[in-house]
Amino acid sequence: MIKYMHLPYLQFNRKQWAALRNSVPLTLTESEIMKLKGINENLSLEEVAEIYLPLSRLLNFYISSNIRRQVVLEQFLGINGQRIPYIIGIAGSVAVGKSTTARVLQALLSRWPKHRTVELVTTDGFLHPNRVLKERDLMKKKGFPESYDTRSLVNFVSMVRAGVPHVTVPVYSHLIYDIVPEERKVISQPDILILEGLNVLQNGRDHKNDTRHIFISDFIDFSIYVDAAEDLLQNWYINRFLKFRQGAFSDPDSYFHHYSQLSEQEATAIASQLWSEINGLNLQKNILPTRERASLILSKSVDHAVDNVRLLK
Repeated sequence: MIKYMHLPYLQFNRKQWAALRNSVPLTLTESEIMKLKGINENLSLEEVAEIYLPLSRLLNFYISSNIRRQVVLEQFLGINGQRIPYIIGIAGSVAVGKSTTARVLQALLSRWPKHRTVELVTTDGFLHPNRVLKERDLMKKKGFPESYDTRSLVNFVSMVRAGVPHVTVPVYSHLIYDIVPEERKVISQPDILILEGLNVLQNGRDHKNDTRHIFISDFIDFSIYVDAAEDLLQNWYINRFLKFRQGAFSDPDSYFHHYSQLSEQEATAIASQLWSEINGLNLQKNILPTRERASLILSKSVDHAVDNVRLLK
């Protein structure tokens, strides 16, 4: 594991971080929280109150400060500028719970008194279609930097940041394990954009001969890395695979339908192999090295509970 060394992070245990909620009211009900959590996670009202409410309070301070800076610049230039969205990036390993973190923050930030519009986009939509991955022999490297259409992703984020009125993004389906043909999501000048994905903090080039020096991370105002020990991540991945085997994989349209016929022992063996050969390798090589680029690190322990928070000074 990469150590934190002497990086300029303020460190909080769970109790210290929870105290920073500062009486912010919880606007989500237990039933709403149940809808937000992932298939293999324990997300409680307590977790939202102690971890995500202080985080949403901090983000609102940052967002308000960012808006004030925009107003100052407009006054200096003597113009009425376009609304520039605040972009939050959420990174971390497969199975760590990035999607749940993104959905909870979207729900909380959209309910603050300012009633800001919050859009959520996952970088899965910028994976190359399976036909391209097969042509390039990259199906077993799905999620690695080379499996993404990085140029289109950077272009999307730059257009949103520039205030383009309507920007479309491809839609990815975990059921068919591919980009959905002809389907697009429209992003229309949100106040806040949450960008979630394995590659959000990566700044490597997508191809060896690519000389670009602009990366997704260049457009992100605040970044979050959701962290956990690798043995926990592997266990969560295997448990999630077993639950999918009984649920989503049983759908005849599922790309992984053939896995639904496996015994639990066979499914566990395949999930362990997939972790070792693909997801664990991607974590060590491409994802974990980006952790110290994050503005904030949420460190999880057993049961997906955050027990430690590191905030960049």
